[in-house]
Amino acid sequence: MRRFGKSFQVLLACSLVVTACGGGARQQTVAEYPVIAVSKADRTLQTTYSAKIEGRQDIAIYPQVSGTITDVMVTEGQKVRKGQVLFIIDQVPYKAAYEVAKANVKSAEVAVETAQLNYDSDKKLYDNKVVSAYELQTSLNSLHTAQAALAQAEAQLVSAANNLSYTEVSSPADGVIGTIPYRVGALVSASMAQPLTSVSDNSVMYVYFSMNENDALNLIQQYGSLDKAIRNMPDIELMLNNGTMYSLTGRVASISGIISETTGTVQLRAEFPNPDRVLLSGSNGSVVFPDVYKDMIVIPQEATFELQDQMFVYKVIEGTTHSARITVVPKNNGREYIVTGGLEVGDRIIASGAGLVRPGMTIVEKAAGTEAASEVKE
Repeated sequence: MRRFGKSFQVLLACSLVVTACGGGARQQTVAEYPVIAVSKADRTLQTTYSAKIEGRQDIAIYPQVSGTITDVMVTEGQKVRKGQVLFIIDQVPYKAAYEVAKANVKSAEVAVETAQLNYDSDKKLYDNKVVSAYELQTSLNSLHTAQAALAQAEAQLVSAANNLSYTEVSSPADGVIGTIPYRVGALVSASMAQPLTSVSDNSVMYVYFSMNENDALNLIQQYGSLDKAIRNMPDIELMLNNGTMYSLTGRVASISGIISETTGTVQLRAEFPNPDRVLLSGSNGSVVFPDVYKDMIVIPQEATFELQDQMFVYKVIEGTTHSARITVVPKNNGREYIVTGGLEVGDRIIASGAGLVRPGMTIVEKAAGTEAASEVKE
């Protein structure tokens, strides 16, 4: 009896195990995943490029005559207009030279008049055969010499007048005065190495930045040509060196048609208005360049997975998963991908948790935005 009892207990335990295992095999689980229908939307992505900020023109001001500065008419940082006098160089010697040149012109004019009278007189005498042709020609030569001397004197007068005008150093353009290293009493000349000052036109700032070859090609292909890209590109923003955004937007004004052999980049020039003189010539910043994509398929990054450097999603067809390779725009906003191939509007894909899915799985769909990958028992 004791041996029979032990055998019965073993048999009963095995029966319970088999029953439990059989029950587990009959109990199936189906994964539940959020599913979305693919649709199109507009997106604007941003790319940042290091930039150099320069005034529309920075003009170094040099004197055109030598002398000592007698007056400085402006201060550093002052706004000036085109033609405004900035410096005055000692005018005394140049005024004297101008007066001498005027007197020389008067003297030459008198000499021409005298030579003309002599020639006219000799011409009448020659016509009456009183003087020879030689004497008439000599008289004519004297007239020509006097006329040449007058022309020379007039040229010297123009030069003296110019030199006198150069003693007033004027601004060649509207702008802002830079550093003034020379003061009253300083001796200056046209051959000096350092300019008297500079005038910077900062009303509009030129912002230079470089774009790599692929980005430039994408830009051209997006708009069709360089000219069309310049005309149709949206406004761009500027981040200053301290990390703040400049309050006004700018536009790309030119795109170089040459790719640098050393850097492999294309240079672009943008123009930003600078009415409050916030932007300083010679400073640095970053251009925030928008890339506008219209009517594109956009999906969450959580809906994708990578395999051997290729990107895939799972389509859901009649409750079953099917992997599909897709291509996307290289840049993204960190949350979504812009799809350029592999999906059509209306396709249903798993919205998140794609890395846990396998091809051929049967799933239960639920609306995206709820918690993913729970299990439903049947």
